[in-house]
Amino acid sequence: MLKPTDFSLKSFCPHRVCPLGAHVDHQHGLITGFALDRGITFYYEPSEAFRLESLNFPGRMDFTIPHVPARRGDWGDYLRGAVRSLAARYELKRGVTGLFEGSLPVGGLSSSAALIISFLTALCKANDLVISPRELIAVAYEAETAYVGVQVGILDQSCEVYARRGKLLYLVTRDESYDLIPKPPKMPPFEIAVFFSGIERSLAGSAFNMRVDELKAAAYALKGWSGMEYGNFADTRLRDVPVEVYREYRDRLPANWRKRADHYYSEFDRVQKGVEAWRAGDLNRFGELVFESGASSIYQYETGSDELKRIYDLMRETPGVYGGRFSGAGFKGCCMALTDPAARAEIAARITAGYVKTFPHLKGKFSVHFCQTADGALLAE
Repeated sequence: MLKPTDFSLKSFCPHRVCPLGAHVDHQHGLITGFALDRGITFYYEPSEAFRLESLNFPGRMDFTIPHVPARRGDWGDYLRGAVRSLAARYELKRGVTGLFEGSLPVGGLSSSAALIISFLTALCKANDLVISPRELIAVAYEAETAYVGVQVGILDQSCEVYARRGKLLYLVTRDESYDLIPKPPKMPPFEIAVFFSGIERSLAGSAFNMRVDELKAAAYALKGWSGMEYGNFADTRLRDVPVEVYREYRDRLPANWRKRADHYYSEFDRVQKGVEAWRAGDLNRFGELVFESGASSIYQYETGSDELKRIYDLMRETPGVYGGRFSGAGFKGCCMALTDPAARAEIAARITAGYVKTFPHLKGKFSVHFCQTADGALLAE
């Protein structure tokens, strides 16, 4: 088994949270995000081939640059996909031998994107490649969608690359334009709490792709009924459909498609209102919009296990929590919240007690983590 002390080089990619803009990036919607001061560290050395291990997952990944194997359904798929995507753009003469270490539980914090990006920054350095942040995002996105097969948008990768400490990332995913909005001086201090349910999840094995298809189907139908050009289904996004068209034809949509569209358009509006509240320093208003986003994820987008719904209810009942929701897709994993640092102990105790009372078998697996905002992916050292 490899050890961190075996290596002289390291790269790091933070985890991320998205307070507003959930489930809309793959529809070219608007999102907000923070990078966290926790993430995945990759300890490595350049080598002739790839030998990769993780302190968080079993198994070792061994392969060579010209012979990247087909998808195998394990955590190494994200790395194989990254090599294929980067090699399609640049000649890779060297691989890396290394060890990954994550500092938070897996599920809802975009561990997959952080794994890929920490690996890619190291692989670029080993091959003397200098790529732009936008290209880094594109390569990581392609690895997860084209190779692993999950229909994500660019939210995860963008938050983990563009985010900066103390600033809210506001991203227009359709054209990848973004703004980094500083925390106003009059805004009260806050931390980002992560409540891990004790149950990990995988997007590839969840209903994630089905939800994406439902949104695209709604967009395709709305375009057809309104007389819009609708083109290929694969290229269809709700962002292409004006809200006026949605309002006129929404009642024709099948119930599930209508709910997904309702979530998209209401979340689009919440992001805009949330950015206004943030600029004004109104953390209470921003937090309430985050709670509303969480409710829409439950009742309109229809994600969330019983465990995550219980955490959501507890967050709403707990003083010192400004706002919270599922983190990530909402299939198992964790919830995130913006919280008052002065209430840290009370928040952790109250939510832990309430959760363990409901799910006593998860005592010892449920965990609470308080994080700070951080800069996006660091250059490999």
